[in-house]
Amino acid sequence: MKRISLFALILSSAWALSSCGDGHSTTTKDSTGTEVTDSKAVADSTNKETKPVDKESADFSVKAADIGFTEVAMGKLAQDKASQQRVKDFGNLLITDHTKAGDELKAIADRKGITLPTAFSPEHQSAMEKLNDKKGLDWDKAFIDHMIDGHKSAIDDFDKASKNLEDADIKAFATNTLPTLKAHLDSAEAIKDYLKNVKTHK
Repeated sequence: MKRISLFALILSSAWALSSCGDGHSTTTKDSTGTEVTDSKAVADSTNKETKPVDKESADFSVKAADIGFTEVAMGKLAQDKASQQRVKDFGNLLITDHTKAGDELKAIADRKGITLPTAFSPEHQSAMEKLNDKKGLDWDKAFIDHMIDGHKSAIDDFDKASKNLEDADIKAFATNTLPTLKAHLDSAEAIKDYLKNVKTHK
């Protein structure tokens, strides 16, 4: 029951945005086999139909929003599941920084008519569910490993966007967000080193 209520809380943190499909499949099945709407796919489909900005800028905006939702959700999981205070503190940092970045992206999207996802993608939800099966120090280590991999991937995406996007506002958002992502990666790598010797720090 706790697991169900936790994911309900995470999902309720999504921004309230309206979206519609264009006939493409925008549903998937969760880990229980229940069919659910893939909000990221809906956003991609809508932007493809309405073309509010160039395709690369729209695709990046949707991906960035998905990353942001996931990081906020992961931060909330850390608040609930982490056994080490440094991991909990890192989770709080994720919530604060990615909420701020998400609000900035949403403001840009609203001005330009870009449809963003209203929740993280099923792919990221699946990763969260796998983490949710772990406990204690095992959870902390798996979470930090996931954060390191995720931030490396996000930094690559944001770096490319900061150099190549056509839309000036979205390009600037990518550029301005990069330092935060790099700082998060540095923090996660430091925490990983800490967790290797966590018994000596109790």
